[in-house]
Amino acid sequence: MLAVLASGGLAAAQSAVSGDAAGPALYDPKATEVDLTPDLLPKDQAKVLKMVARDQLYYAAIAISPDEGLMSEATVAAANYHSIEAASAAALAECNAKKKGAADCAVAAVVRPEGWQPAAVQLSSDATAGFQASYDAGAMAISAQTGSWGIGADDAAAVAACTERNPDATDCAVVVKN
Repeated sequence: MLAVLASGGLAAAQSAVSGDAAGPALYDPKATEVDLTPDLLPKDQAKVLKMVARDQLYYAAIAISPDEGLMSEATVAAANYHSIEAASAAALAECNAKKKGAADCAVAAVVRPEGWQPAAVQLSSDATAGFQASYDAGAMAISAQTGSWGIGADDAAAVAACTERNPDATDCAVVVKN
């Protein structure tokens, strides 16, 4: 079904899943769970981070500069991606670009759908809501790098809708197709 890159992001679909198969694999777009990286932050900061992370759309990651702590300009949340791996890569890249400390940034928290289990297809919170609201046939494309998505009557229309939603989404690929 979907290939997973060694770097962790969703790759172009090897073969798209049907809408009938995708629907049951999706989660409530608003129900999330937060997983904190153990011992990265003092307990008081971890508590604050968990409260803030609960408000992020899945799949999300929050990266911090260990030398600067939670309350730093380098703290970055990347949310509404199609995988934890893609969100983590985006958060880490931006955090490392902003940090002033010597140590590389680390992911302090991840947000995923409540009750998450591996499935044939993963969609961001917004893409899940879009699928549930308007997918009835045709195709759905996603961008692993940006979290963009689009639904269309056919593959080309879905990819175009994905790119139109975010012009930086140069990797849009069909993942659901009837």
